[in-house]
Amino acid sequence: MRPFGLSIFILLLAGCSTTPSVGYVDSPNGRPIPARQDRNTFHQLVKTDLDRLADIEYAENASTLRLLMLKMYKRNPAEAHKSGLGTAEQIADYVFEQAAVHHWQFDALGGAQDTAAIKLALTPQYSGDRVLALVVGMQSMLFRAHGNKSAFFLTDSIEPQNLYNAARNIEIAVWKLANARNAQGELLLLTNSQPGEVQNLSFEREFSKLIARTDLLALTMAEKSQRFISRLTQSISTAPFLPFR
Repeated sequence: MRPFGLSIFILLLAGCSTTPSVGYVDSPNGRPIPARQDRNTFHQLVKTDLDRLADIEYAENASTLRLLMLKMYKRNPAEAHKSGLGTAEQIADYVFEQAAVHHWQFDALGGAQDTAAIKLALTPQYSGDRVLALVVGMQSMLFRAHGNKSAFFLTDSIEPQNLYNAARNIEIAVWKLANARNAQGELLLLTNSQPGEVQNLSFEREFSKLIARTDLLALTMAEKSQRFISRLTQSISTAPFLPFR
């Protein structure tokens, strides 16, 4: 096949591909290892190791956000009723399995996405589903930071600065989540345990996974492309949400 023809073929394959799902295989120490279900298909011929890393990072972050969504609904049961999208499990399934249908546009959020949706979740006056707003905001932000893609091929390029900014925005959102209160002094959303409760830091651990994975991919992409990442110098507690290029 001529080089030009091969390039066109790769572009067509990347353009029409769907997001490969992630399964898990057992490891010697008993901890499951992510395994792309398309790893033995022709897709792998047009992927570099870095593309596969991006695939795994994106899929693992989506899985973590789905888990966080269910945990937050369990901790804040009244929120799921506000969106009119069903039970907590039904909402999570729709958000993470039907992206090709909703394209991160939800009437319950007035179409707000990425940091606009996150801000909505943390606004005391907002009366809608804060869990939906927060999770859709974070997931759509990660989707945008990855160049509006969830599967990656030789022809794709991810801007490291966007990944870095997304990781910082998650940090900022988590800090605000732990401190944002309504007029009565109550937290807008409950996550980690409160004084007098059995200690539970599972929310903090899951959010930390999101940040760590995204930072790792940002640094890896920056090293490969020799691009400079402009780092946040302001305190997370006072920093605004960072924009994307």
